[in-house]
Amino acid sequence: MLFISRLPFRALRTRPRADWTANFKRFKGANASPEKNVFVLPHLRRTRTVLSIVAISSGVIIFGMASLFGLNPARLDSSNEFPPPSPDAPKAIPFSEVQKHNTRGSCWVIIDGQVYDATSIVDTHPGGTAVLLKNAGKDATKAFIPIHPPGTLSSLPPDAHIGPVDPATLPKEATEQSDEEKRIARARASLPPPEAALNLQDIVKFAEQVLTSTAWAYYRSAGDDNYTFYENSAVFKRFWFRPRVLNKVSQISTATSIIGQHCSLPIFIAPAALARLGHRDGEMNFVRAAASEQIAMGMSINASCSIDEVMSARAHNDQPVFFQIYMNRNRTASEALIKRVETEGFKAIILTVDSAVPGKRELDQRAKGDFSVNQFGPSNGKSQNGSGLGVAHAISGYQDPDVCWDDIPWIQGLTKLPIIIKGIQCVEDAEKAFNFGVHGIIISNHGGRSLDFAPAPMTVLYELHQQRPDIIKNNEVYIDGGITRGSDVLKALCLGARGVGLGRAFLYANGAWGEAGVRRVVQIMREEIETGMRLLGVTSIDQLNPNLVRYVDRPPTSRL
Repeated sequence: MLFISRLPFRALRTRPRADWTANFKRFKGANASPEKNVFVLPHLRRTRTVLSIVAISSGVIIFGMASLFGLNPARLDSSNEFPPPSPDAPKAIPFSEVQKHNTRGSCWVIIDGQVYDATSIVDTHPGGTAVLLKNAGKDATKAFIPIHPPGTLSSLPPDAHIGPVDPATLPKEATEQSDEEKRIARARASLPPPEAALNLQDIVKFAEQVLTSTAWAYYRSAGDDNYTFYENSAVFKRFWFRPRVLNKVSQISTATSIIGQHCSLPIFIAPAALARLGHRDGEMNFVRAAASEQIAMGMSINASCSIDEVMSARAHNDQPVFFQIYMNRNRTASEALIKRVETEGFKAIILTVDSAVPGKRELDQRAKGDFSVNQFGPSNGKSQNGSGLGVAHAISGYQDPDVCWDDIPWIQGLTKLPIIIKGIQCVEDAEKAFNFGVHGIIISNHGGRSLDFAPAPMTVLYELHQQRPDIIKNNEVYIDGGITRGSDVLKALCLGARGVGLGRAFLYANGAWGEAGVRRVVQIMREEIETGMRLLGVTSIDQLNPNLVRYVDRPPTSRL
């Protein structure tokens, strides 16, 4: 069934799925035409307007091309004939004409069936000049859509929108599936339901089969030789439990508080970029699943969904969603963003400090995804990143490598929201952070994606427990990185962490099954945490303490 709306295309993409389902049901009886499978909202008028066409099938909304037409809704329902377009409506542009504009001096690209003149930003494009010129005179939709929030194109000059491309003139290969798309289709056809994943490693395996090579490379990549990536998980194997027995454990509670927000589990969705690389609903799936499972979520500044999309997907205004930022080279842009974040209803600001510059992520670089920075990127200055450096470099051009401790009081002066510093990697910086009056810290090495041989978060937490247990007792300390089991969560909490963040697991699950996959991650962790608590002999989170775990300075015996 075709669904015609008067709303602009970018506005349609931002509307929550439930809203459109409700609208469809509300108007279906009076306006649907079963014979022609056309549904027209009553507010359409015969006028020049931006139309967005969507296919609705089994509750799934598939967005199509937005074009400019003058339509009569009555005739749409009763006739296959269309009235002539208004004289000022732009005519469809032949693809052959688009192909001519493939140079620095005249750079046109096609996005969602619309032709845009990108010449004015060739030299200031945050992702670099090379990626624009590579797509000049071509359809760049597949490269653009997965990581750019709706509204990104509105930053172009008004006259940059040339008009719709003539679909009849597009080359055959533009509409044919690529070899990778065929591979993914086959993999998805045999993909089992989320319940088939019994642990987080199962989710990793399923995700690798169905994700694009670019998405997998971006999500999985880590710094240099990946030693820190593997150590993040391996360090948990050097901590062993000291269970207590003969305790009544039939009734337990995993409820806790994270950054002042009630949560059903001591875990949260760590801020991670570009969820739309895996699923069209991107970070909105995170918000919906977090609401269903009653856990907190962090939204990345490099999210592929807009703030409007994410916040509209909340179940209620009090749902705990935090916003993660990098400091922009342009402090005015950071100031505006911080003030907007508070106005929009986020519950805390997470400042990431462990990635002043992107690490050398070779898996990502080899994939050479053609992506550029999202709406929070710089508005001026040419990117210093060369081509072929991967998605991570492309989306980080706006980040200020000179972010420093003096920025903390500056941020505190802009907002009343709690400030969390993410990326603490030593005891000394943990001390310093709390001396600056931050609300909490997240011990993290960016998931092993920045400096190789940086210490694992669990290692730093253990050092903090040994050297400054008072900091842990009197402040909110969290960790993220390397958590693969509910037992890992319990070990961190025994050493005083208030909670732990997971990033890749949610990206992988979202890429495989969308919202249902994100919920499956939480369900697995809930089951493992509850089982681990019972076998440890505790019935609530506050009963976890250092006496329940010990450090063994050797790896466990190898499994046969």
